[in-house]
Amino acid sequence: MLSVSGLTISVAESFTGGLIGHTITNAPGSSRYFQGGVIAYANEVKMEILGVSEQTLIDYGAVSEQTVLEMARGVRSALKTDIGISSSGIAGPDGGSLEKPVGLAWLGLSASELEHAEKFVFSGDRYQIKEQATQTAIQLLIEFLAKLEQDFPKVRG
Repeated sequence: MLSVSGLTISVAESFTGGLIGHTITNAPGSSRYFQGGVIAYANEVKMEILGVSEQTLIDYGAVSEQTVLEMARGVRSALKTDIGISSSGIAGPDGGSLEKPVGLAWLGLSASELEHAEKFVFSGDRYQIKEQATQTAIQLLIEFLAKLEQDFPKVRG
């Protein structure tokens, strides 16, 4: 879908640790649309490389709608792509709380046509949670591209 659309993509990953970028680049021909990614595990990287506001991290935390939107927007800007995808979450087995349990994930997408973030709670061990988040991020991308094609079909001559 990305090849056909001519759009480019970049990723800003926290808890998925590069798994989204890895999954995207497993597709033959991905170099036509995948520009790169930032694994922003530390808040300092989120702020210094992706432009996430320190106030956002203070007010909402790293695992939040606001943070993943700023991450997606930041990577899209830094790598000059049409679409930015981001992830932040708690893969476990520890680090969770009542408010933000293990398995909590926020996934974000930024494009000129849309910015969207969605909250999920996945279950399983650390790898299963990261894998579910990755597959869900890819599904969100596919849904966005399908809607974009529906709303703005290419003129065929």
